[in-house]
Amino acid sequence: MRKTRLGAGALALAAVLAAALTAHASQVGVHDPVMAKEGGTYYVFSTGPGITFYSSSDMLHWKPEGRVFAGAPAWAKRAAPTFNDHIWAPDIHRHDGRWLLYYSVSGFGKNTSGIGVTTNATLDPRAPNYRWEDQGMVVQSVPGRDMWNAIDPNVVEDDKGQGWMTFGSFWGGIKLVKLDAGWTKLAEPQEWHTIARRERPAFTPDEQAGPAEIEGPFIFKKNGYYYLFVSWGLCCRGPESTYHVVVGRAHDVKGPYLDRAGRDMAQGGGSLVIQGDKDWKALGHNSAYTFDGRDVFVLHAYETADHYKQKLKVLDIHWDKDGWPTVDPKDLNRYVSEEVK
Repeated sequence: MRKTRLGAGALALAAVLAAALTAHASQVGVHDPVMAKEGGTYYVFSTGPGITFYSSSDMLHWKPEGRVFAGAPAWAKRAAPTFNDHIWAPDIHRHDGRWLLYYSVSGFGKNTSGIGVTTNATLDPRAPNYRWEDQGMVVQSVPGRDMWNAIDPNVVEDDKGQGWMTFGSFWGGIKLVKLDAGWTKLAEPQEWHTIARRERPAFTPDEQAGPAEIEGPFIFKKNGYYYLFVSWGLCCRGPESTYHVVVGRAHDVKGPYLDRAGRDMAQGGGSLVIQGDKDWKALGHNSAYTFDGRDVFVLHAYETADHYKQKLKVLDIHWDKDGWPTVDPKDLNRYVSEEVK
């Protein structure tokens, strides 16, 4: 009888401890995540006040590192008068011996927007030379002038070493523009391309985003191709979110980007990569990388069981016999990040 009582007590204690650990541990909640690796440390940057970022040694356990901007970028209010300290959709790259962090400011649902870039010698906030230095605005969209939206930047280096920025949300779709040698300004003379878009009904008022639901471009170089990922649908709607990821590819960074059926993404083409299911909604705004020979697909997803809170997901990319990227939807439940203090 005593052994039975002790066993029950031990089980009860174990249950309490497990509950406490579960309550203490939380997944990383991010929107629009991008990743970089410096030394043995991974860093994730995401939409949030001042740009939220985390560090990790294993891509599973993430330490909050605060924010990149202590205050607002100096130019933000000029480009987006309703800017409220929430910086959107960063992108991180190393070029010419320094890190460049691109970001966007905007009014929600408007193309009153601008993309800026800030630079640093290191991503390690404990390093003596850690200091972000804002380089100002790279490109701006103005309602009534531009039928494109200057948010969601992603930068890619072509096979000749030239830097290009792709960006865009709704309106006229996804743009590609050539950068200068330092990757902080547009090259002159300017060179622009439309590389993906969805149908915008005629006579939609210019100031409205309309139903051409496309954003979050990311170009990933692999196997002789440039793979263009974009998010279709609506984010940020909880259970009503329709966000999902499609892809096309091109041999030239300027396109055309064709899907599996040969349809041009600039004419509405795009092949499905991943979409929501009963456990996860609003899958999208992805990035993609090769770290130590492993190809990974980084995105956010809303967890149905947790009141549709956004969670970080890092999935392995596999390649089918025709060279197209695939991910296993079951990995959404297999990958569980942990925020550590």
